[in-house]
Amino acid sequence: MDFELMASMMSADYGSLEEEVKALEEGGIDSFHIDIMDGRYVPNFAMSLNDMKYIAGAASKPLDVHLMIEHPNNRIGLFLDRLRPGDTVYIHPEAEYHPSTTLQSIIDAGMIPGIAINPGTSVETVMEMLRIVKKVLVMSVNPGNAGQMFLPYVGKKITRLLAIKEDMDFEIYWDGACGADKIMEYGPKGVRGFVIGSKLLFSKGRPYGPTIGNIRNLVF
Repeated sequence: MDFELMASMMSADYGSLEEEVKALEEGGIDSFHIDIMDGRYVPNFAMSLNDMKYIAGAASKPLDVHLMIEHPNNRIGLFLDRLRPGDTVYIHPEAEYHPSTTLQSIIDAGMIPGIAINPGTSVETVMEMLRIVKKVLVMSVNPGNAGQMFLPYVGKKITRLLAIKEDMDFEIYWDGACGADKIMEYGPKGVRGFVIGSKLLFSKGRPYGPTIGNIRNLVF
């Protein structure tokens, strides 16, 4: 089973960020997951616009930008101008009055449009947007902080999304509390990619290559 691994750069070593990016690429990471938080939509601040710009300049692999901000359409141009065609941008539908307008801006800029679904967001409330986006980032924890516990009822939501993804032409990605057990369970079921951070990838004292290789072997 082929699946993607996205490095949660919120957990990277910012004292040697360029070296981190190069080591992750050499180790076989598929993309760099960038968490942007404004302290309003979520009760925390994380990576900044300049962090994203720096990683975009240092990396050859795509960026996977998760906007946890209020009314992203008001400032979407600031992000799109610093990204490259083929990068992914996720928004939270609840954070925008007209999320389809923001998604169209992402499409027009040559980016891959995505939505992030909170644990408390039902599939029914985003059904029409599933016809627009190419990626659905399912949050298995409430957004805003790393290291939270998995919310078990999210598994049923993923099962529902798996049943309709082919017909509506989108892929499913996992974000939050991603351990080996989640990859072994949901990778074979059809989840396309997983955001991996401190639990599986960072602060392990091992080179990224063998670590990433071991994660890829989980579903074989």
